[in-house]
Amino acid sequence: VQEAFATTATCAFADLLLPATTWGEKIGTVTNSERRISRVRPAVAAPGSARHDWSAAVDFAQRLEARLPRRAATSLFPYALDDSGAELIWNEHRESTRGRDLDITGLSWAMLDAQGPQQWPLPEGAAAGRVRLYEDGVFPTPDGRARFVDTPYKPVAEQREARFPFSLNTGRLRDQWHGMSRTGTLGRLFGHVPEPVVQMNPQDMARRQIKDGELVQLTTKRGAIVLPAQASDTIGMSQSFVAMHWGAEYLGGRSGSGEPLAGVNALTTPVFCPDSKQPELKHAAVRIVKAELPWTLLAVGWLPDDTALATLQALRALMPEFSFASCVPFGAGGALASGTAERTGVLFRAAGQEAASDALLAQIEGLLGLATADTLRYADARHGQRRAARLVRRGSDAHLEAFLLAGDTRAESWIRTLLQEQLPAQAFGRLLLRPGATAPVGVASRGRTVCSCFGITDLAIGDKLAHCAGNDRERLAELQGALKCGTNCGSCLPELQRMVRATAPEAAEAAP
Repeated sequence: VQEAFATTATCAFADLLLPATTWGEKIGTVTNSERRISRVRPAVAAPGSARHDWSAAVDFAQRLEARLPRRAATSLFPYALDDSGAELIWNEHRESTRGRDLDITGLSWAMLDAQGPQQWPLPEGAAAGRVRLYEDGVFPTPDGRARFVDTPYKPVAEQREARFPFSLNTGRLRDQWHGMSRTGTLGRLFGHVPEPVVQMNPQDMARRQIKDGELVQLTTKRGAIVLPAQASDTIGMSQSFVAMHWGAEYLGGRSGSGEPLAGVNALTTPVFCPDSKQPELKHAAVRIVKAELPWTLLAVGWLPDDTALATLQALRALMPEFSFASCVPFGAGGALASGTAERTGVLFRAAGQEAASDALLAQIEGLLGLATADTLRYADARHGQRRAARLVRRGSDAHLEAFLLAGDTRAESWIRTLLQEQLPAQAFGRLLLRPGATAPVGVASRGRTVCSCFGITDLAIGDKLAHCAGNDRERLAELQGALKCGTNCGSCLPELQRMVRATAPEAAEAAP
């Protein structure tokens, strides 16, 4: 496996692991969806023994070639292993396009360096690439005419049935990417969707007496996982949705028979399209029932920058000790707005048939910095109850740095807000150990994060929109000018637009 980051899930399957360069260290070209080819130059030198993908592949091929009993007089891989080899490989690729619809035989690195990015096709003799393909009505087929494929409709491979009455859909989250090997390390990107959940229609949940946040077991013909349920009006009846990103790095546990529970792909079907080879990950028939796991655990804490990733890895290694467990980072939102370094924290959630051992809980406390003399503690071993909390002082205020709730986790409704929003906590003291969903001292949440870049919440957006006038476009512009939400990456714009449409403008409210 050629990989830049040792924490990527693929690395665990490697017989040979080769360190790779990242995009900021590479040399070569990149082609975007506009068919525009750009030169890529390293911004920084590659660290340690990291190498470009092509360099490692060529080196391996040359070594393998040297072991062949019969070798050609000329090497099949006549490329230097330093950066000069990259252009030679690109030139070979360029020649392979000659006469095809993506012909770039008229392009060179020298041209890219002198004139900047170019669009393909750019055949030999052409001065520039073609902006729009097939404007002449000629297509790359034997007779030059376009081909349309009339694909007959086929139903999903796995139909719902009495034993598996729900359709399971999977898809991506707004702020995450694929297996989250990189986005999954940035706590701020968990502000919008903080934890693994299965979304269900509220009526389906009510019919099955499932409450928001309660654990349910999802079972298909291939496997089972446990997740908290979340009601969503965007999910149709007999439908369910789990984000595709929740793999074994973030979601786990063990079944009643001791088998490990993996991520969402333990549920999906292996069926794929015979033509495109695309897997049918968007549908599987699933059974959803309450998971009877009465003992629960929630451990949350801020982590030192230099040990955050290592602590996440250590906590994830403990997930198989529980019937259900999830482990995700979180961050202090608004790092772009504040200009300060972002803090990283970890949220570890678990559940089981019975209380975890004191040794296991002590291990979790130690990883979260709750093994210190100044940690506040409460324990009732007979009833499987355990609570711990640690305050730290910053300036004139004391803040909650970490806490653990075991057995009775109802206090999550206020103590998690106290920690993650970094609210002053000096008024709490030992009241932090108090059980129950009602906070002993008032805790006012700033709301749910909508804009992850600037840490802008739904409450802040609602307050501002109540005083914005004009049409929807003008109100959105005023909102963005005031709060900056949606002005950086833009991923929250669709949600902002929905909020604008759903909120009455100031002029309408003032009308008699």
